[in-house]
Amino acid sequence: MKRKHFLQTTLAALPALFLAKAGLGAPASSATSEPFVVRAGNSRFGEHLKYRGQHPNDVVISRRDTADALSVFAYTGYAKIGPSLHVHLHQDEWFYVLAGHYRFVVGDRQEELHPGDTIFLPRTIPHSWLQLSDQGQLLYAVQPAGTLEEFFKEMDAVKAPLSAEEAQQIHRRHGMKIVGPPLTL
Repeated sequence: MKRKHFLQTTLAALPALFLAKAGLGAPASSATSEPFVVRAGNSRFGEHLKYRGQHPNDVVISRRDTADALSVFAYTGYAKIGPSLHVHLHQDEWFYVLAGHYRFVVGDRQEELHPGDTIFLPRTIPHSWLQLSDQGQLLYAVQPAGTLEEFFKEMDAVKAPLSAEEAQQIHRRHGMKIVGPPLTL
């Protein structure tokens, strides 16, 4: 259990370390200047978001903490689902599998990931993932942060099924574009 906590903490810090090494990590006036801890099962500001109404998808490091440089999310999946094939126009994304088994598609590559595996998804390359196990957990980040936190808040607030055009409009407002359906088993 301590090893898992160490890995989660270390992986959450990696993007910030890369930014600092590139000279982009200089403190910004709007970044958080105090250390903080987000306990397991909690979210950064106490607001729990749900992916598709039932899967916890909590912000654990907010764009407000990093002056928009980075957002980190903790996802727990209870079903064999995943997002539509999509692109982030301005953000790179990385995933670390904490539990479960996942299939990722990025461009023309397909990879199956297990606990301890990491995948990097460069901006503008179509990608998606599918949870293959009954339950799973991911730690993932986008850099720069963009408005992905707001995207998930907006999607969490939707109670009725969206038309394809409505879903596309929400994605576009947040710097993404749907380019295909979700992966299937």
